[in-house]
Amino acid sequence: MPFRYGIATMTEVPHVFLRLEFEIEGRLHSGLAADHLPPKWFTKDPARALDDEIDEMLSVLRAAVAHAGKISAATPFQFWRELYSSQAAWGGRNRIPPLLAQFGTSLVERALLDAFCQAKGTNIAAALRENLLGIDLGALHSSLARSQVRDWLPAQPPEVVFARHTVGLADPIEECDIAPAERVNDGLPQSLAACVRFYGLRHFKIKIDADVSRARGRLGQIASVLARECGGDFAFSLDGNESFRDPAVFASQMRALLGEAALQEFWPKLLFIEQPLHREVALAPAAEWSAWPDRPPIIIDESDAEIGSLPAALALGYAGTSHKNCKGIFKGVGNACLLAQRRAAGKTAMLSGEDLTNVGPVALLQDLAIQAVLGVTSVERNGHHYFAGLAQFPGAIQEHVLAHHGDLYTRSPAGWPRLDVREGRIATGSALRAPFGYAPGLDLGGLEVIPAI
Repeated sequence: MPFRYGIATMTEVPHVFLRLEFEIEGRLHSGLAADHLPPKWFTKDPARALDDEIDEMLSVLRAAVAHAGKISAATPFQFWRELYSSQAAWGGRNRIPPLLAQFGTSLVERALLDAFCQAKGTNIAAALRENLLGIDLGALHSSLARSQVRDWLPAQPPEVVFARHTVGLADPIEECDIAPAERVNDGLPQSLAACVRFYGLRHFKIKIDADVSRARGRLGQIASVLARECGGDFAFSLDGNESFRDPAVFASQMRALLGEAALQEFWPKLLFIEQPLHREVALAPAAEWSAWPDRPPIIIDESDAEIGSLPAALALGYAGTSHKNCKGIFKGVGNACLLAQRRAAGKTAMLSGEDLTNVGPVALLQDLAIQAVLGVTSVERNGHHYFAGLAQFPGAIQEHVLAHHGDLYTRSPAGWPRLDVREGRIATGSALRAPFGYAPGLDLGGLEVIPAI
């Protein structure tokens, strides 16, 4: 199902798996990571060809693998710090933005954590809580020095989280909005109204752009559907899609929307607003929010490109950031601990779970495991909405997921696994019990092989 995000509408996307071997305590252990290669997200340049951006993402991944091959470290955290530094220097020399450069780091990091947890016979939650990974929080944020991850993160990760369903800029709201030629007959719901009924959805993420008149009418239609289908039992976030370059213009237009008489019963359900300002201006001094004291919580997403991004955002009046594994796990752990410290001091601090189109059999499960460990209970999940479950993968992969992750996937009438969203929630239990997200033994033999280096 095509979907629009930012300046692009996606109809197909490459999905890459990375398998690496690490020597851990004298023995070789294999680890997996996976992710989409999504053009127009890491860099939003409308003039660049899609294939060029995909090639660039592969070059970023190959650079990270090459750097990783030269590192020897005592702990996974030290390994990551060296890799992060090498990749940052390489990105600077090659004019690769940090968000994109560290995407390569994140894939190597995920494969490392998978291999390490398998080598130790543990899972990622225990590895973080017991600090088997050697994390030095003070090296990430000085205020966290002399504290441990277990001091800030939940003692028991939640085994169920809300699936926050994204309503894209081009997604149909009612069944009547679907043109006959655009109807997808794969057994899954397509309109927002149908999705709410099918999955029992209660959390939503609504994309808006700089066209406020369009946003006003669309928000009214969405509010009507949610009031009808959910009653008063729902919550939502807004995603500004980096649509604004002037903070004052955004604040003025958002205040006008908040004042709309027809939406007064809708706004109390608002959780936060995500990344309304373009990344080029979002962390500039002009983006300081004190002139709008009664604003809703505003968080960064694409602007969270470096270790220092969240502290810079908090200093400007942002309420927090998002976590997605493609931005880095150790960085995300540091962010979660910093925000927990801020909450302990009585300040507003929010960590949201985002990642629009993440899918299994590896990426989604690893991301869910980390979201739960970080204590995130509302996680944007829409890969199962835009893609037909795991239908695109070889049969051996599909059967492995159904056999080992029956709490998370169920067989569709067509035979392929689909994400099993029940009462608007997703189970995380099997992802937390696995070494790192997915059950080992996944057969990738049916996939195309591309050179790693």
